[in-house]
Amino acid sequence: MNVVKEALPYAFDFSPTRTALIIIDMQNDFCSPGGFGEKLGNDITLTRAIIPVIQQLLQAARDAGILVVHTREGHLPDLSDCPPAKLERSKKQGAGIGDAGPMGRILIRGETGHEIVPELTPLENEIVIDKPGKGAFYKTNLEHLLEQNNMESLLICGVTTHVCVHTTLREANDRGYRCLVLEDATAAFDPVDQLAAIHMVRQQGGIFGWTSLTLPLIEAIQQ
Repeated sequence: MNVVKEALPYAFDFSPTRTALIIIDMQNDFCSPGGFGEKLGNDITLTRAIIPVIQQLLQAARDAGILVVHTREGHLPDLSDCPPAKLERSKKQGAGIGDAGPMGRILIRGETGHEIVPELTPLENEIVIDKPGKGAFYKTNLEHLLEQNNMESLLICGVTTHVCVHTTLREANDRGYRCLVLEDATAAFDPVDQLAAIHMVRQQGGIFGWTSLTLPLIEAIQQ
C-alpha cells in the first residue's frame, strides 16, 4: 500500500493497481486563449498554470501503470444533449454554447476548443470520457469502466475546482470511491472559489475525501 503522509485531513493510502487518475476538462475551451472560459471574461492564467503540474503527475501515473481517465465537457453538434436552461444561461453570458469562436463552435465535440490542451494529449490506450454535464458520471460510462477495472481510489485534478471537479468528486463520493483532490493541480478562475472548494473537500474529517499537493503524491506513487 502506498501512502501520502502529507495529505489532509490525514494520510491517504492507496493501491496503484486499484487507483485511477481522473483529469477533468483540461480543454482549450477552458485553458487556452479565445476559449469559452476567456470569452466569458475570465482570466485563464490560473487554469493554464496547473498544466505543467498535471504533466508531471500524468507521467508518474503512466510510469506506474495507473489507470488514466481524461474528461471533456461538450455537446453534440445539434445540441440535442444540451439542456435548454444551460444553453440559455450561456447565451446570457455572451458566449453561447454552439456559437462560433476562435477555435470553432464553443463546447461542441469535434471542435478545436473541445480538445484537450496539447501538453496533456491522451495516449491511445487512455480513456477519454465525453460528458454533457458538469459531473463525469452523468450520462457517461465512467462508473462501468471503473467497476470493470476494479478501482477503489481516485486521484482527481483539472478544472474548474468548484464546478466540474467538485461535481465529479461528489458523484464519486456517493458511489463509495476514496478520492484525493490535488490542490496545486486543480484551478478555478477565481482564487476565492479555489480556496473554498479545497476546504470543502476535507472539512468535517474529510467529508468528500482528502487533499494534497502533487509532489507528495508523486513520491508516494514512486514508493
